[in-house]
Amino acid sequence: MKSRFIVSTLISTLVLQSAFATDYVMTPTKQDKSWLLPVTAPYPADNKPNAARIELGKKLFFDTRLSGDGNMSCATCHNPVYGWSDGLPTAKGFKSEVLGRASPTVTNTAFNGLQMWDGRKKDLEDQATGPLESEHEMAANFSAMMAFLNTSEGYKADFAKAYPGEPIDKATLAKAIATFERSVISNNSPFDRWVKGDKNAMTKQQVTGFRLFTDPKKGNCSACHQGANFTDNGFHNLGLASYGVENPDLGRYTQRKVTALKGAFKTPTLRDVALTAPYFHDGSAKTLKEVVAHYNKGGEVKTDLSPNIKPLNLSEQEMSDIVAFMEALTSKHMPLTLPELPLAH
Repeated sequence: MKSRFIVSTLISTLVLQSAFATDYVMTPTKQDKSWLLPVTAPYPADNKPNAARIELGKKLFFDTRLSGDGNMSCATCHNPVYGWSDGLPTAKGFKSEVLGRASPTVTNTAFNGLQMWDGRKKDLEDQATGPLESEHEMAANFSAMMAFLNTSEGYKADFAKAYPGEPIDKATLAKAIATFERSVISNNSPFDRWVKGDKNAMTKQQVTGFRLFTDPKKGNCSACHQGANFTDNGFHNLGLASYGVENPDLGRYTQRKVTALKGAFKTPTLRDVALTAPYFHDGSAKTLKEVVAHYNKGGEVKTDLSPNIKPLNLSEQEMSDIVAFMEALTSKHMPLTLPELPLAH
């Protein structure tokens, strides 16, 4: 009888715990509105977006003639088909060299405090020419590029319209590309519509996943993926297996020699994340389920591990719920029309 009582009590406790674990508010609250993005993305005072600047930046973004070999554009690694990434574990650069880090999405980069996985670029204008300048990425010849842009009647007219009175140079090139990138926004996902009051925009599983995502005693994902763009704009060592190899990528530490930043990489936005597989800076997770499973076990390599990374003890169902929620962060985008590029002369 005693053993039956213990078993019965244990079962009852588990049932109650299970019920408690899923006893979340299924309707949006006032606090949930803090996850909505601002209507207008921030921009520098000297580069206010307008239609001419966006259109010029779009042309430059898709123009392979800016690269050293004439066969790569910004869109090669940031392709709208793959959620403005490239679908590869890590990027391929000049002459198809396999690079060490994944191509981050362009989506919502307008809201980033710093750019690049290691934060070495302060804003989109600073970032725009980084891949062009890199001998491992686009390997552009800037003298030849500027000669091309300044002799193309089409580009000359486009620059004059977008930046009247300003020269066609590295600065205006960067400003135009940055302006186009600021137009790549995801802010109308099922989650956004749910927060705004459409109670049917997300499924019960997705709402449960959101509550697990933000629950500090469960998923605690919002410790890093916080705020309207689902990023703290910070840098964290996630305990990836690639950090356990000899001479690992030290990430943010290469820019700031702070011990806590060894192997730390920028927290990416989760908006449109279902479109940007594979995941992590090293492309080591093929699916969102693998991402959540990595966090659930508290990482692989414990050296220099971020204090936010701890075993979560989530059930399979809870992990699936969180994945379902992240899939609800995908906005429906208008079809992209490729630009008609100016002639060379």
